[in-house]
Amino acid sequence: MDKKKVIIIGPAFPLRGGIANFNNLLAKAYQDLGNEVVVYSFSLQYPSFLFPGTSQYENGDAPNINIKTCINSINPINWYKVAKNISSEKADYVVVRYWLPFMAPCLGVISRLIRGKTKVIAITDNVIPHEKRIGDHQLTSFFVKSCDGFICLSKSVLSDLNKFTSSIHKKFFPHPIYNTFGNKISKKEARQNLQLTKNGKYLLFFGFVREYKGLDLLLNALDDKRIKKIGVKLIVAGEFYENKSKYLNLIKSLDIKDSVILKSSFISADEVKNYFCAADLITQTYKTATQSGITQIAYHFDRPMLVTDVGGLSEIVPHLKVGYVTKKDSLDIANYIYDFYNNDREDKFSENVQKEKIRFSWDKFILNTNELVDSI
Repeated sequence: MDKKKVIIIGPAFPLRGGIANFNNLLAKAYQDLGNEVVVYSFSLQYPSFLFPGTSQYENGDAPNINIKTCINSINPINWYKVAKNISSEKADYVVVRYWLPFMAPCLGVISRLIRGKTKVIAITDNVIPHEKRIGDHQLTSFFVKSCDGFICLSKSVLSDLNKFTSSIHKKFFPHPIYNTFGNKISKKEARQNLQLTKNGKYLLFFGFVREYKGLDLLLNALDDKRIKKIGVKLIVAGEFYENKSKYLNLIKSLDIKDSVILKSSFISADEVKNYFCAADLITQTYKTATQSGITQIAYHFDRPMLVTDVGGLSEIVPHLKVGYVTKKDSLDIANYIYDFYNNDREDKFSENVQKEKIRFSWDKFILNTNELVDSI
């Protein structure tokens, strides 16, 4: 593989979240292959009044990659300065992360200013957002027109992208595995760390909570008599990015308080392994989706998964091989949870996860990206 100079534009450490984690890992993967890589991250990503969580930042040690924290998402003068600096780097190509129409003016202007001096490739996590607002289509169209090529992390996003561009330079590459959260530990150790019952039955719902993620579907599934009888408990680990009381009221009305363990705060990187390794089954009962980094964390820790049949989730989780693909229906979800425990599926699914995850390597992602760039 020819060595290249690559610039990544998008959030990186100390900004937190799945996209920042992805960029940190992508930069390291480029670096490990002998490439020169620079990440241009945000000094201001979201104004505080637009951010629903407690903090946009995480603690811990910075990864050993070159990060320039300099982009202000709401300052057009800054965009011109950043573009000038990026152009002076004389990179072989630039990778721009696009996940939200709010970012379209900033990223679209920067991309337009550097395009022509270098090739611009967009990694489009979402083209049509989960939570739609007036102007989304126009903003996304503005950004899309600033790029030379596109990488989609799910086939559903690739289909959405076809509504904005007829470019032939767009490809689907699956989301690589998140391997930044430490090594797998035993279920016994993880449960001790979280003070959970040694032989309990635990599901995990991980990540920030928003309406589209379907936690209510999962809570209703816990109300199933079969699930209650075998003593299944659900761990909800992550911040609530919407009204928490809605879920607390549902838990109360279903009388499942004893079946739900709420850890409603941001989970630090060094704690992630405890939650995944303690769980029997990772659940993603989303109502809408494109792709999800949660599945790729589950793959890293060899955990079986249950996902709903939305977006690209079924592309990543082969049904009855590494887990289940269900309808967006609480009864269907309950049926598969019961099947999982009643038929002792965990060991076989975990074994299959270890085989299946080979196809989600960072090296392959970079090789595919280089081929896309060379085709332009």
